[in-house]
Amino acid sequence: MVSISEKDLSKLRGCACFNLRKSARAVTQFYDRILKPSGLRGTQFSLLAAAAMNDSMNISNLADALVMERTTLTRNLRPLERQGLVRISRGEDQRSREVTLTPEGSRRLAVALPLWNQAQGRMEEGMGRQRLRHLLGDLESTVTITRRA
Repeated sequence: MVSISEKDLSKLRGCACFNLRKSARAVTQFYDRILKPSGLRGTQFSLLAAAAMNDSMNISNLADALVMERTTLTRNLRPLERQGLVRISRGEDQRSREVTLTPEGSRRLAVALPLWNQAQGRMEEGMGRQRLRHLLGDLESTVTITRRA
């Protein structure tokens, strides 16, 4: 068996991947709790919001914009499609699929939006406006840096 030194293990505490994933889970759970009355989870809210920002968007382009694997996005959209919140239809190209927010999806998003505002406000209150702004900028930079690598 290979021995791992305490020094090597202590470096893991500074692992960007581990800490970002841990933070993402904590933030997701926080938003999930607040969004619960809407019947949406934070991840579902994000997908509906992304669909609402674009009248109709190709799944591949949406996956790219959300930095998700296309198959993962499709799997996450299926429950929303079953609930009638999004429609997935053939695109111009027979192989492509378009995601469109339905009227019911728009209604559900409207119900969830004040709850999201509450969650966002509590994050800002807890972190401070400037600190949250810096965090969001750092996260955007992280996406840019890792996508270039």
